Amino acid sequence: MLSYEAGKVLAKTLYTNPTLNYLDLSSKDLYNGAGQGIADSLCNNITSTNLNLEGNYLGDEAGIALAMALSKNITLICLNLKSNRLGNKAGIAFAEALCKNATLTDLKLGYNWLGKSAGNALAESLCKNTMLTSLDLSNNELDLVWNYLGESTGKALAEALYKNITLTYLYLLGNNLGVSALAKALCKNTTLTNLDLKHNYLGVSVVKALAEALCKNTTLTNLYLGHNELGASAGIALAKALCKNTTLINLDLSWNKLNKSAGKALAEALCKNATLTNLDLSHNMLNESAGKALAEALCKNTTLTNLDLSHNELLGESTGKALAKALFKNTTLTNLYLFDNNFGKSAGKALAKALCKNNTLTILDLRNNNLSELAKKSTS
Repeated sequence: MLSYEAGKVLAKTLYTNPTLNYLDLSSKDLYNGAGQGIADSLCNNITSTNLNLEGNYLGDEAGIALAMALSKNITLICLNLKSNRLGNKAGIAFAEALCKNATLTDLKLGYNWLGKSAGNALAESLCKNTMLTSLDLSNNELDLVWNYLGESTGKALAEALYKNITLTYLYLLGNNLGVSALAKALCKNTTLTNLDLKHNYLGVSVVKALAEALCKNTTLTNLYLGHNELGASAGIALAKALCKNTTLINLDLSWNKLNKSAGKALAEALCKNATLTNLDLSHNMLNESAGKALAEALCKNTTLTNLDLSHNELLGESTGKALAKALFKNTTLTNLYLFDNNFGKSAGKALAKALCKNNTLTILDLRNNNLSELAKKSTS
């Protein structure tokens, strides 16, 4: 465990190096004292631009000291403080620092214990800050149990998105935000390109609001909605949005209890959408009819390069054969993940034959599909 003086000496030695611009002190068992020493050195540092302190034990006091240092530092552009036991007070201190700092563009505060009031304060700071482009608030629990930032923070972040004109990356995984207000904000926000809402227990009404926003938003390119148990109606709403959206390139819908009706709706969307390149539908409840529809969509779609259908055990043998036919025609797909789908021997042979003619696929994952030995050799 490094002391305050040791941390200060280390930071000062490294920071006075005229060529050093990246300092990685992640997972070094740094505690409060060392963190405060590093913070003191940051106040006068004029060389380093990137500081990684992820996976230490800094705690609130060191967090507050680092936040205060940000108010004075004029060179740091990236700061990673993920998994550092930062609490509510540290979160509020960083919110205050963001109102003053004019250089930081990337701040990672994920997997800490910030809580609701800190989340609200950080959201408010985004209304004033004009430099930050990436903010990670993933899994910020009040305690070690799942007590998330909550819906009030979601509303505060939504208000910030109406005003902020620089933020492009927003990571909110595991915070139970509700996000109805965020969905409305997306209709007007013109800068956000990446939004991570995994593990947020989004309801049907919330996702339908997000779907409406996708019909209007023209900047969002990456949307992560995995692990939200969306269900069929929410999946259908998102599929309809894909028919109109012209900017989204990456959509994660894994672990969402999507059934055959949602799968068919998404297949129809793939026939119309001309921008989506990555679609993750793994760990859902898609059946053979949905699988066939998606396979038929691959015969028409000319933009999708990455499709994950892993762990949809209801897809079965007929889906495997339909996908094989699609691979004869499709000329854009490069990655196809079909792990654990119970395709069987005849589907495996059909896929093996398709690979003899398809010259674009580079990755095909067929593990755990009860394939024959011949099919396994042909597709390996």
